[in-house]
Amino acid sequence: LKRPVPAGSALRTLAGTAEIIRRSAVATVCQSARCPNRAECWSRRTATFMILGDRCTRRCRFCAVDTARPMPPAEDEPERLAEAVSALGLRHVVITAVARDDLPDEGAGHFARCIRAVRGRLGDVTVEVLPADFHARRECIELVCSAGVDIYGHNVETVERLSSFVRPQASYQCSLAVLRCVRQVAPHVTVKSGLMVGLGESRDEIRQTLADLLDAGCELV
Repeated sequence: LKRPVPAGSALRTLAGTAEIIRRSAVATVCQSARCPNRAECWSRRTATFMILGDRCTRRCRFCAVDTARPMPPAEDEPERLAEAVSALGLRHVVITAVARDDLPDEGAGHFARCIRAVRGRLGDVTVEVLPADFHARRECIELVCSAGVDIYGHNVETVERLSSFVRPQASYQCSLAVLRCVRQVAPHVTVKSGLMVGLGESRDEIRQTLADLLDAGCELV
């Protein structure tokens, strides 16, 4: 898979974005997941920040993020994230994270601190989060939502039949439970999900997945 390399002013913008992210020392999905669209996004000053480090406690088969013993959450990461968001001049911020099954709250508290830091720096920014499933723990989901989330995303990733193979440490039904919980605890928050296609699923299975998402309260796919 090859993507064009930006040239001219777009290339200069890409370099500026890369420098801001380098100085922040906050991980991005763009780098850690080896996204092929990185050059296109960074040349438009767009990035998806990945908090809680770059080591995940889970090993999903589709993901390039390293699976290893994570480091403790960095206390200054919320402030570094907010500074990077400000420097990039973002109006919409997407914050995701590695799975942190090693932490008592699975990283929910750190998520909340990061959201509040961004809101404190840029009050009019919209915030979209894409956490792991927190094992559908209501208290964790409530903690993240209460920090000031506009969009809460959690991906089912694939159809139910393929879920156990594609992401063996997560489950399709648990992901649906997460979306239902967000809808219950934060009715004002937009609920979002996503899935990959081309893994061997049928059209009927895609239709069923979309119906399941709708039934769970999902508004955006």
